[in-house]
Amino acid sequence: MHSSTLQRLFNWRNISFKVVMTVKFGIQIEPQFGFSYEQIRNIAETALVNGINSVWFSDHFMLNADATDRVLLDPWLVMTLLGRELEDLRVGSLVFCNMYRQPALTAKMAATLDVLTEGRLEFGIGAGWKEIEFKAYGYGFPSAIERINRLAEAIQIIRGAWTNERFTFKGEYYTTENLISFPKPVQKPHPTIWVGTMRAKPKMLNLIARFGDGINIAWSYTAEDCKKIFDTLDDMIRRHGRRPSDVKRSVGFWTRVFSTRAEMESQIEKSAKERGVPVETYRQRVESSLWGTVDDIADRLKQFSKLGVSYTILMFSHGSEMEQIQMLARGLP
Repeated sequence: MHSSTLQRLFNWRNISFKVVMTVKFGIQIEPQFGFSYEQIRNIAETALVNGINSVWFSDHFMLNADATDRVLLDPWLVMTLLGRELEDLRVGSLVFCNMYRQPALTAKMAATLDVLTEGRLEFGIGAGWKEIEFKAYGYGFPSAIERINRLAEAIQIIRGAWTNERFTFKGEYYTTENLISFPKPVQKPHPTIWVGTMRAKPKMLNLIARFGDGINIAWSYTAEDCKKIFDTLDDMIRRHGRRPSDVKRSVGFWTRVFSTRAEMESQIEKSAKERGVPVETYRQRVESSLWGTVDDIADRLKQFSKLGVSYTILMFSHGSEMEQIQMLARGLP
């Protein structure tokens, strides 16, 4: 199945998803939550059968200090095997942590993955944030400013490695000298460099405006929030002599599909009680996530489509992925 547009997914339903037919769906998987490869493959196959042709992975090594009771697979290796086994699937990173690997190595690995999947890599990268992982794996934990500055240099090296026969770079944090990196990616001029941010602060937006091919913001934003962020980003892009259309837009959502609104209200009350917070407080959290019936979700996605969002990445509750994908595809209620 080659198309992942919402038109393909819901073309037999007379519902408003058709209005956002240019927006693509992807499914987010967090290896840190604990998945076997078989579980991941089943989710990916379910996505493909139901018209969604991309699965995205976070780059985390451990959930928390007590995560000794679960399988924690490496996303690079999972993406490689999955992309080879499922020939219609695009594999994405949301996002690779820059500081877990030297940028020249990241460029080499990503180009190899793009070759092995015949051009089906969606390359996302970020500055990293999970302090417990940084320290557990011996990376230290630099300040946010340093992590962002390192990311800016890394993107330049990665793009340079992908597009030059030899590439030399001398930065504050990273250096390459006559870097030779072959094979080059299949996608030309190279895979989209999606830069992920969960906070969308000015320094990160400025980095994206200068060096990114796309932005992903996640996991809890309203259309109004996104408009403010995109307007700020567009101003920065123009100041750097680029066009806003040079930077693609993607949004990730915590997602939960319900058969009825009454069912959703019941879940809100239950979840609020479990977390010890007022129901209204929890309801406000849900409002910036993608919770609701299929038609509710369609109405929300139309708002984001009008903002130029081209990719919507859905993250379902761990263990519910296949059921939730199927509910979307069936067009419940």
